Amino acid sequence: MSSTPAPGPGREREQRFVPVDAVEVRHPWRWVTVAVIAVLALMLAHLLLTNPAFDWGFTFEAMNQSIVIRGFLLGTLLTTVLAMVIGIGGGVLLAVLRLSGNPVLRAVSWAFTWFFRAIPRYVLLTFTGGLGALFATGFSLGVPFDFLLSDWLGTPELRLFTVPQGTIYDVLGGVVAGGLIGGVIGLGISEAAYMAEIARAGLLSVDRGQHEAAEALGMSKGLAMRRVVLPQAMRVIVPPTGNEVIAMLKDTSLLVAIPVNIELFYQLGQIGQRTYQVVATNMAAMLYYLIATSILMVGQYFLEKRFGRGFGTGPARRTAPAGVSMGPGGAK
Repeated sequence: MSSTPAPGPGREREQRFVPVDAVEVRHPWRWVTVAVIAVLALMLAHLLLTNPAFDWGFTFEAMNQSIVIRGFLLGTLLTTVLAMVIGIGGGVLLAVLRLSGNPVLRAVSWAFTWFFRAIPRYVLLTFTGGLGALFATGFSLGVPFDFLLSDWLGTPELRLFTVPQGTIYDVLGGVVAGGLIGGVIGLGISEAAYMAEIARAGLLSVDRGQHEAAEALGMSKGLAMRRVVLPQAMRVIVPPTGNEVIAMLKDTSLLVAIPVNIELFYQLGQIGQRTYQVVATNMAAMLYYLIATSILMVGQYFLEKRFGRGFGTGPARRTAPAGVSMGPGGAK
């Protein structure tokens, strides 16, 4: 007489596993979106290649003009470098003043930032381009209102030195001719106001304990700022600063407000007006800006990677629970 064996624990567990016929979730609207984007891209390519307004032969010819290349090197790249030097240096200084314990320095930094962030750059450039009218007799450094003292007390004019109006232009020569000095000053002081807030955010991101530890080691506040605080703040400062450099490169086209003769967009605009090839010359300017900004974006990527080391960019480290030793062979 045979008897059916009673199901054991293993058989019960085996019966519980029921195969599931899983069906992948479909996303039809993704393919619809891809199809729409593909159609739009093909339409754009068709427009660029077949529309007679896009005279690509004339576009590349305009890009290779010596006056255009000179405008790109001097009016665009050189202005960007000089304006960012003024902007970054002034911005860091303003940020340090804003965080100082002196209320007067804090007020001066806040007033500078408030004023130059409120003025559009195009409007500011129209003003700085005419700075020569403010210093028609030259730039003097000395005691303010010394003419009143001269009238009341009969003292001579208390001026340390006077720089004639044309001296700077004569020294620097044709490199900065055509109002480029006014453009650099206008863009630089405007950028300093924005960089002040970026630098201030970076300095505030460093824990206060870093300041105290550096001072405990005998460092002065200035040395602690240069050796300890600023290197750590660069992780926060570099990404928006890279964006500001790219924006400054594009904002050099605003120098037409002065106007600056040796500037890329100005020269291409003049060629377009003479030849009635406005679309082609605008495309030439776009290609110059695309190439330059692409190179800057690559540089920004490597800078962010350099200053972001050790802040969540490496592989995650395994941590062992209490009482477990992690050796080469795993948990023990």
